[in-house]
Amino acid sequence: MNTIKQIEETAQQLVPLYAHEEADLPDRPLWAHPEIDQVIEAVRILSDVLFPGRHIPEPADFKSFFIKQLKNVAELLQDEVEKALPFRWMGAAYEHDHKEPEDNLYIASNAIVNQFIAKIPYIREMLVEDVKAAYNGDPAALSYAEVKLAYPGLVAIASHRMAHELYNLEVPLIPRIMSEYTHSLTGIDIHPGATIGKGFFIDHGTGVVIGETCHIGDNVKLYQGVTLGAKSFPLDEHGRPIKHIQRHPTVEDGVIVYANSTILGGDTVIGAGTTVAGNVFLMESTPPNSLVTRSDSGVNIRTREVHGHGLGI
Repeated sequence: MNTIKQIEETAQQLVPLYAHEEADLPDRPLWAHPEIDQVIEAVRILSDVLFPGRHIPEPADFKSFFIKQLKNVAELLQDEVEKALPFRWMGAAYEHDHKEPEDNLYIASNAIVNQFIAKIPYIREMLVEDVKAAYNGDPAALSYAEVKLAYPGLVAIASHRMAHELYNLEVPLIPRIMSEYTHSLTGIDIHPGATIGKGFFIDHGTGVVIGETCHIGDNVKLYQGVTLGAKSFPLDEHGRPIKHIQRHPTVEDGVIVYANSTILGGDTVIGAGTTVAGNVFLMESTPPNSLVTRSDSGVNIRTREVHGHGLGI
């Protein structure tokens, strides 16, 4: 068989492997979806708003600069949110929720974009606290500028705080595109559904995983390789994972989790002020101000005097 005939035969075999109906199916082509490059561009522009000077020279007038940047973001997101919204009722996970389609996608997406833009000052305030936490939490940080220019944990939390607001507005697809783009840059995987308080710091960062239903309090510090994950999850009558239930741990204020520790389970609560040593595997809750270390039998949890957070306390 010559090459042309082989190509024709292969093309004919491919045609029935792609569904064409309007449904979220595993074999449907990705014709109508948000443009990944446009979402990434929105993240880049917002990064210049949240951390001016990283990529652009100082503007003559701050307010005019913000107006221009935010207009650009709004225009980008308007189109992409409009493409994403049908997955609210088309998505496979929502097929039993009987969500009604929006009557006017443009109006619905415009309202979402406006609400998101209104949250930018709040995101900025949270990120200032994250910069302080990184500087105060790492003796190797010699300036706030170093943190803002060079720390992957700050890149990850900045992207997360944007994606989380869109997630809260029930925007499909786009928050995950943002988080997975940042994951590819930093090695830090934070699901946009995770709730994270102020003053959050990930030191080094490579290999950190934070699941969708995590609740993380204020002034929490994680080191590289930490996983805040799920145990086995329940299935529905069709054998598929049940969505939107608490599967991941709650980490209360002031907790430190050292490198390569794994904490699992939606009913696991790490009490405020607790320190979890490195290489710990934990699937149970701890009281506040505990010290969790490895032992021959699994883990050792004991309360301690509260004078600081170092492991030698």
